[in-house]
Amino acid sequence: MEIILITHIVYTSISVCLTIWVAKTLHQNGRLFLIDAFQGDEARGDAVNQLLVVGFYLINIGFIMLFLSWGGKPESIIEGVELISKKLGVVLLVLGGMHFFNMYNFNKMRRKGKRPQTESVEQAA
Repeated sequence: MEIILITHIVYTSISVCLTIWVAKTLHQNGRLFLIDAFQGDEARGDAVNQLLVVGFYLINIGFIMLFLSWGGKPESIIEGVELISKKLGVVLLVLGGMHFFNMYNFNKMRRKGKRPQTESVEQAA
């Protein structure tokens, strides 16, 4: 088996596993933030949470697949390991960025949900 094929298989396997782990963690822990943001409406919080996870998968796995061909063709095992390391480093940075992006949005939704509804009170008066 050629070294490039091995590096592609290892890179893709590890990247997808990391994406699944981060998505499950966000899904599980983000649920509380979303339910809080939707003032206890579990159905709406769960629905939005599921949609965010699907989007997370699509963006990250799409990036992983596009990034597959990045880098040179390794001629040795050492070059193959170095290439995988560089690629996984970038994938981890992207996953981290997506994590903070999701956390920012969760917090934004939570704050918006906790904001007093002054418009409806003013209209009722």
